[in-house]
Amino acid sequence: MALAAKYDAKSVEKKWYDYWMKNNYFHSEVDERESYTIVIPPPNVTGVLHMGHMLNNTIQDVLIRRARLKGYNACWVPGTDHASIATEAKVVAKLKEEGIDKKDLTREEFLEHAWEWTHKHGGIILEQLKKLGASCDWERTAFTMDDNLSSSVIKVFVDLYNKGLIYRGYRMVNWDPEAKTTLSDEEVIYEEKQGNLYYLKYKIEGNDDTLTIATTRPETIMGDTAICINPNDDRFTHLKGKKAIVPIAGRVIPIIEDEYVDIEFGTGCLKVTPAHDPNDKELGDKHNLEVVDIFNDDATLNSFGLHYEGKDRFVVRKEIVKELESLGALDKIETHLNKVGTSERTKAIIEPKLSDQWFLKMKDLAKPALDAVLKKEVHLVPEKFINTYRHWMENVRDWNISRQLWWGHQIPAYFYGDGKEDFVVAESRAEALVLAKKKTNNDYLTDQDLTQDEDALDTWFSSWLWPISVFNGILEPDNKEINYYYPTNDLVTAPEILFFWVARMIIAGYEYRGEKPFTNVYLTGIVRDKQRRKMSKSLGNSPDPLDLIDQYGADGIRVGMLLSSPAGNDLMFDEDLCKQGSAFVNKIFNASRLILGWEVDTTIEQPESSIVSINWYKSRFQQALLELEDHYSKYRISDALMTTYKLVWDDFCSWLLEMIKPAYGSPIDSKTYQEIILILEDNLKILHPFVPFISEEIWQQITKRSKAEALVITSWPETAPINEHLIKGFEIAADVISGIRTIRKQKNISFKETIALSVLNSEKLNATFDSVIHKLGNLSSLKYVDEKVEGALSFRVRSNEYFIPVSGTIDIDEELKKLTEELSYTEGFLKSVQKKLQNERFVNNAPEQVIANERKKQADAEAKIATLKSSLASLQN
Repeated sequence: MALAAKYDAKSVEKKWYDYWMKNNYFHSEVDERESYTIVIPPPNVTGVLHMGHMLNNTIQDVLIRRARLKGYNACWVPGTDHASIATEAKVVAKLKEEGIDKKDLTREEFLEHAWEWTHKHGGIILEQLKKLGASCDWERTAFTMDDNLSSSVIKVFVDLYNKGLIYRGYRMVNWDPEAKTTLSDEEVIYEEKQGNLYYLKYKIEGNDDTLTIATTRPETIMGDTAICINPNDDRFTHLKGKKAIVPIAGRVIPIIEDEYVDIEFGTGCLKVTPAHDPNDKELGDKHNLEVVDIFNDDATLNSFGLHYEGKDRFVVRKEIVKELESLGALDKIETHLNKVGTSERTKAIIEPKLSDQWFLKMKDLAKPALDAVLKKEVHLVPEKFINTYRHWMENVRDWNISRQLWWGHQIPAYFYGDGKEDFVVAESRAEALVLAKKKTNNDYLTDQDLTQDEDALDTWFSSWLWPISVFNGILEPDNKEINYYYPTNDLVTAPEILFFWVARMIIAGYEYRGEKPFTNVYLTGIVRDKQRRKMSKSLGNSPDPLDLIDQYGADGIRVGMLLSSPAGNDLMFDEDLCKQGSAFVNKIFNASRLILGWEVDTTIEQPESSIVSINWYKSRFQQALLELEDHYSKYRISDALMTTYKLVWDDFCSWLLEMIKPAYGSPIDSKTYQEIILILEDNLKILHPFVPFISEEIWQQITKRSKAEALVITSWPETAPINEHLIKGFEIAADVISGIRTIRKQKNISFKETIALSVLNSEKLNATFDSVIHKLGNLSSLKYVDEKVEGALSFRVRSNEYFIPVSGTIDIDEELKKLTEELSYTEGFLKSVQKKLQNERFVNNAPEQVIANERKKQADAEAKIATLKSSLASLQN
């Protein structure tokens, strides 16, 4: 069969993806084979494909396609996350456009809108992943709000509560005033921002003295309930036991003493606002201070803000500074670099806030998960992230798992009385009623007496069960699928969610299955632009992945992204990488088209040059196969691609095909053709994980295949012995051929014209590749001599010298001049290298590899000088 004249990525990619889907090649069922399982890091249900998704899912697809070829029962579970904060924000914004305020809706009405939004926009990203070639088991597509997954979350909450690990407490939390919900510590990103330090004067009660205090947040003075001085600070001894007056508010507050105050910072005094700072809250608890909350949920000031009520905190900051100045209460303003907490989701500046929330005790739960990574039961790749993981897990804090949202899993706590402790926790309302009756000893309680907690659970509280819940391992802990597919094999994700998600999945795995959820965690880098900026819509530096696929083809994009994406290191994305990937795909296509277009003659005897060439490539392929095993085992996916790329582009296309191809217009012998087809098929097998579409296209064009013979489900190439002699012999032969071609080019000798070659065989090399040299050098003769050939141009390969008789048309004087100039340059280069190697400081401090490189430069230069001198001598004689 013959391939089309030109490769059309669009039609080919659609054709083969449809074919794979139609024949259900991606679906997995429990059977007798060993399983290989990956669960997708579930993207937000309302999300669309971005460059990070492209990298992450390409790596997953490479791993799953290779596992399929290796004979494993490969299962890649796709799905999406309900993303409470992000999705609710989108729904609220949509309602606002329609003139609807969330506050005017009941929970049920709002959820109807949320589900409508999800059904309309959810899953778009999964459809986009299909264009990338992702071979997920789409029949297993899961959503964190699916019935089984939701029931699993509620069951786990109740279980942890009954174990005493979940509790409700009034704590200082991180408040997102834009999303109007609390966040966990891990969802707060701290950024250094240039701000101001405001020096405010507080009057001392009973006299005209003042006390100056430095603050970054003058708008919070309305919530001040004390001033704190360090008892060891002699500057303020006269203030002990006295009271101060808060500017504007006029509130009289005590001056307290505590060694917590940093004498060196600001003026050495501290204003204490227990409702709006975690450290102030601790001081307040210690000294029994009043707590005055001055903010509404949207970070506008409430009635305690007096005439600033209803205004945004940052508007108030500007206005209150002017008022303080007019009152003479502002001493000065200094610039100040300050760490400010921002919401990971909305980017809003976080407000510390006292609130009743639900927490999960993490210290004891974290220990097995920490041990698992330290003992390498779970491998982090690269290992540099182990220390980060250890730091997080050893300093883990209780997890704030409640969110003031409606979209998500509603907390299964049911209140029945007026007190904060008047509640029960149960999987259903019916069970809650039974528990409430028992707890109150009141059989007259009814369903109407129960009010379920309005809050939803943190989204991560559902996704931490993902490797278990997608196989229904919480509700049916002994079902055949969880027992077969769990623990999964590899997880591919981003380092920034190492604690958010990875650590918590490991915790859940040991708590609910008694074992790890996966064996290896491959941590990808961040996709950045050439200026090292993280790609984002706001910066406008992120290309649309679908546009890239449209322009370069999915295979081209996959190659382009993986060429420079070592695990854990950021990828500096450049569109030229996609061009390179696309060029590689076209190279594969054109090489295959050349082979499939050859005419075959069964009467021709196989040439010696083809026999040795094929035997060499088979060993070279086996050598590459071993390299691939090593790279894959260490998750060096970029290196695995580079090994494949070089083998196919250099060894196969540039060398082997040249070595075995018939003369123009002539047929090829059948033995060589059969061999090259088998080699091509093996190449396609190792190419398939990286470029699935072009490889399947060529595979199917080689011969008519049955459904059971598709490349996607064929077998990985088998290993065989390696002939090192052939590999080393070819390296020399390739250098000889390159030397011949260089002289032809320099002397403008046509490649159609045959030339003679003589060899001064100092190394006593055998003649294994002579037939190949003869063919690719287009030689009239190749003979071995015992002495140099006078009057001939020469070049050296290792210790052997090769001579080509000089044509009478060559300008001897011009040639002598050129060789003399080249000799002078090379001798100068050699001196500079020798000078560097004679420098003890350089030799003692430079890395071994650098020294080795310099010594190789020296040896190469010395060999070149010897060859140039020999050529000069030949011409001068």
